[in-house]
Amino acid sequence: MVNSDQAEPTSDAPGEAEPDLAEAVPGIGLTYVIGRWVLAPLARMLYRPRIEGREHFPRKGAVIIASNHLSFIDSFIIPMASPRPVRFLAKSSYFEGTGVRGWLSREFFFAAGAFPVRRGAGQAALDALDQQKRMLEAGWSTALYPEGTRSLDGRLYKGRTGVAFLALQTGAPVVPVGLIGTSEIMPVGAKFPRMRPRVTVRFGAPIDLSHHGAADSGRARRGATDEIMAAIHALSGQELANAYNEAPPQNTVERIKQALPHERR
Repeated sequence: MVNSDQAEPTSDAPGEAEPDLAEAVPGIGLTYVIGRWVLAPLARMLYRPRIEGREHFPRKGAVIIASNHLSFIDSFIIPMASPRPVRFLAKSSYFEGTGVRGWLSREFFFAAGAFPVRRGAGQAALDALDQQKRMLEAGWSTALYPEGTRSLDGRLYKGRTGVAFLALQTGAPVVPVGLIGTSEIMPVGAKFPRMRPRVTVRFGAPIDLSHHGAADSGRARRGATDEIMAAIHALSGQELANAYNEAPPQNTVERIKQALPHERR
């Protein structure tokens, strides 16, 4: 692996936009160009992240980035460290504000390469997967967190099968990522990131999960998910939680649902 203590130049250029970027979300074009080729280099200069394994990142075609999740800032660190544009989904509420504050929030997330999505279980989760499938079919790279949400205690939780389902359905390779130190520069509850300590971003070799079987097989999804999480664990070095990262149940129905065997997507 290449270990870069300073910011590395990226191989992409403003003219190398991915298919239909400007048409995907109205207004994202110019804002994203400013974020990708002006703000991201400035952030790399300020934070000087240690970036390892950039040579593993495919320069073309659909790619799924599967990372551990420690901090709100993870979704900005990954695109900043990647050698090509990376898209991710963010809560639709970040894009729906009004006034100057709402405009600033919307433009900030567009600049980072985010697309709005309504979060939740059931149909909302399926809609999010469908949106990311369309991104991959367009040849984009998209980032997901198999744990589902941030780890508040720093441990690595069991992966949910949505990422594996997407990989098996589209045939896109999965690049595992290990993030180290992001919870220290922006802990839960912090409004702004600290300047220190430096974070480490480790990109692993792409994983072809097709040998696990078809996307409609629960066993294939579970096996592929476990392979992804093992690769993330090897990169991050976190303690394993051996449990799903789930919010405490709020009522009896939720407690029963969590107790019953079911597939976590």
